[in-house]
Amino acid sequence: MQIIKDAQVVNDNWQLLSIETTLDDISAQDNVILPLSLWLENKSQLENRQEKTGVWLNSAEEIESIAKNVTAIPLIALEFPSFTDGRHYSSARILRERYHYQGEIRAIGDVLKDQLFAMHRCGFNSFVIKQGKDINNALLGLNDFSETYQAAVVQPLPLFKRR
Repeated sequence: MQIIKDAQVVNDNWQLLSIETTLDDISAQDNVILPLSLWLENKSQLENRQEKTGVWLNSAEEIESIAKNVTAIPLIALEFPSFTDGRHYSSARILRERYHYQGEIRAIGDVLKDQLFAMHRCGFNSFVIKQGKDINNALLGLNDFSETYQAAVVQPLPLFKRR
């Protein structure tokens, strides 16, 4: 599968696991993204995995539940159940600004071209585009606007301070 990461279309080297996954289902050879509940229940066992372990949060789960461990998590995926649910825009910004998270923040779920510019400004740097949509066309969404007025994670100075 291909994703957008750091403004490029690349092959995904992570496996997103479902909420029904158990610890026994996890392959030792794959980078995996686990549901928050499974990750929380098995943090200590997962620390010794050879491959990387990421975490995904649904839109009702709070970033604060992983706050103490963010530096040890290489990828945090935030799920958008629908185009109209924007709760995780704030989650991404909190990860970057409050917790100084430097890892990958991935948007998953109902992710469309029209959202990418705003998501990127909030701190997302990778995107799984909704199935059935053209990923190369979606990539263009990162450049929908040439200039922004407000400060953001990717540009902390507002326009008036940049002039």
